[in-house]
Amino acid sequence: MMYDVVVIGAGVVGALTARELSALNIRVALLEKCNDVAMGTTKANSAIVHGGFDALNGTRKAKLNVRGTALMPSLCEQLSVPYRGNGSLVLAFSEKEMEHVQMLYERGVKNGVQKLSVIGKEDVLKLEPHVSDEVVGALLCESSGIVCPYELTIAAAEVAVRNGVEFLRNCEVTAIDTDADGVFTLSTTCGEIRASYVVNAAGIHSDDVARMIGDDSISLVARKGEYYLLDKSFGYLADHTIFQCPNEMGKGVLVTSTVDGNLLIGPSALDVEDKQDVDTTASGLAFVLEKAKKSVPSLNVRGAITSFAGMRAHPVTDDFIIDFSEKNDRFLNVAGIESPGLSAAPAIAEMAAQMLTEKADFAAKADCDLHREPPVRFRHMTKEQREALIAKNKAYGRIICRCETVTEGEILDAIHAPAGARDVDGVKRRTRAGMGRCQGGFCGSKVVEILSRELGVPMNEITKFGGGSKILFEKTK
Repeated sequence: MMYDVVVIGAGVVGALTARELSALNIRVALLEKCNDVAMGTTKANSAIVHGGFDALNGTRKAKLNVRGTALMPSLCEQLSVPYRGNGSLVLAFSEKEMEHVQMLYERGVKNGVQKLSVIGKEDVLKLEPHVSDEVVGALLCESSGIVCPYELTIAAAEVAVRNGVEFLRNCEVTAIDTDADGVFTLSTTCGEIRASYVVNAAGIHSDDVARMIGDDSISLVARKGEYYLLDKSFGYLADHTIFQCPNEMGKGVLVTSTVDGNLLIGPSALDVEDKQDVDTTASGLAFVLEKAKKSVPSLNVRGAITSFAGMRAHPVTDDFIIDFSEKNDRFLNVAGIESPGLSAAPAIAEMAAQMLTEKADFAAKADCDLHREPPVRFRHMTKEQREALIAKNKAYGRIICRCETVTEGEILDAIHAPAGARDVDGVKRRTRAGMGRCQGGFCGSKVVEILSRELGVPMNEITKFGGGSKILFEKTK
């Protein structure tokens, strides 16, 4: 199969890049080694749209963070993805830390961050009454927000596929060769794929992919972060995203609400050798709780409904790598996208598409729609809206997930959407079935049944997240 552009990696950057490229009159493929989009760093991060005061002046991180944050509200509106401009606070617990807050303020102003100010203790406690009384002051950034990273990725992938991009899941790239005409041949687990241009958006594995063309210029450190997610009944503890003064390992442990009303605390930061090591640990989670309680002392894990860990790709250069490779100027590396990578993702995708368009002289499609229609969200509907919907389709009258009020109709929509769900976690990310207090204890078996029926495969072939994660093995009766 021959394509003009192949994008390797269906995380938030890869999916948004594919969406941008879908507006061009070219043939594009989006390759993902896992069973779904958003399976790497994208599905396990802090979900923060950072203001842009943390990155050093003049870096790509700084420029693309500020640009991406400015783009995010309108992008989320176009893709019908929840976004909340809740703002952030960087707390200081001493006069020395207040000096650091002042430095971040000055850096943010130089970076072009909007709605930035330094406030005192009284104002902090007015905004966040559950913050520790030991706080001295804070940096308030009213231009930052929160978004669901995997919902954003799913929406972008759906639009890309609807506009003609081919999404190839379970398609791991194992080798890359180039012929005399400069055309790439990618050996993958789903056959050979040829392309005129390649975008390497493989996240934590982007250094490995670059080495397939002899490019060893990318040096990444795998940095693991562990989180607690608390029930919605604890969401009142923080309205803003609450940071502490950052350190050399990152922005530190935060406390934040999510767009769905839960409370998220984390992450830890530990450099590891194994890129697949996303196990949580007692010590890591204890560290997260201890640090988070410095900001919000009344926190406890009584309300924890799950814990998880994510891996981020820390570049040794401490800046995003977005350049055509010196080994091949048709191979675009988009690598080292750590925090504020989610915030910068819209701008990174915009930049990558522009670089390819300028290089290859790609033309725009005459007619292309980059919007997504709002998906049905039964839990947010009025009684009258629900009744009208059920009258049209009775599947919306059958509640599958009681915790989150998710209907069978919504699950069917998720499965049959472009780049739709193929496993239980895919349904979960698209609909929130299994995201509630019981974490799928009641609805999980029903989701398996629906997936089996709609995909036309036996129930014991349905997985939690692809690969060998089968939920059922054999029938007993």
